[in-house]
Amino acid sequence: MGGADIFKDRILDGQHAVIAGGSSGIGLGVANRYAQHGANVTVLGRNPDKLAAAKSELESYGTTVTTIPIDVRDFEAMEAAMAEVSAAVGPIDIALAAAAGNFPAPAVAMSGNGFAAVIDIDLRGAFHTFRTAFPNMTKPGGRCIAISAPQAVSPVSLQVHVGAAKAGIDNLIKGLALEWGPVGVTVTGFSPGPIADTEGMARLTPTPEAEKKMADAMPLKRYGTVDEMADIALFLASPAAAYITGHTVAIDGGMALLGAGVMGAML
Repeated sequence: MGGADIFKDRILDGQHAVIAGGSSGIGLGVANRYAQHGANVTVLGRNPDKLAAAKSELESYGTTVTTIPIDVRDFEAMEAAMAEVSAAVGPIDIALAAAAGNFPAPAVAMSGNGFAAVIDIDLRGAFHTFRTAFPNMTKPGGRCIAISAPQAVSPVSLQVHVGAAKAGIDNLIKGLALEWGPVGVTVTGFSPGPIADTEGMARLTPTPEAEKKMADAMPLKRYGTVDEMADIALFLASPAAAYITGHTVAIDGGMALLGAGVMGAML
């Protein structure tokens, strides 16, 4: 993948990045950027076909690529996978929690299982990723990075499940930053606005008309790109971000200035 060449050197050379939910979308974009900058990459995901395609794509950078079919909701399986891959590839330097679920639905029509599914994949998945990576991480110097969303801080109609999950992730980032800072592990996140060519936005704005309406509402008048998300994830994993912890960076084209509720008005 291309993207802005903000770092010309292989700044992650020899590091080991584990990306949960890295076989598609933003997670795969980040995996590409990390491999491009010399990291050995382990991708965790549920779909074996997507994992195989991701492995083929990532190996073009000449680093070690490992894929593990797994459900981030299964703590014991995650625990075993993290221990196994750290023993085989090396200590984990970067753990990225990218697994996510979303569907627009009014709360009154949402089942308990539907609500729980998003909480389990997003919030519990992020906790499982970080908690199981931590014992196997480089200390000091380890980086935990989560993907949040504007719904975490601004309510959106038809997105109460996502808002609850992402708000939990934002608070998880803060709490873990306090607990793990003393051993030199930083915990951060980034919050994408509308991003082109992602499954989430395909569900939220399924027609060209809906896409245009959303893009026109943004201060920058466009969707963001997966490459731009990969660049912020690279920054957060880089030495340039060594003194940042406990914060979620909005990379949203100015959506936060309007309130994420602008999204709800279009669903």
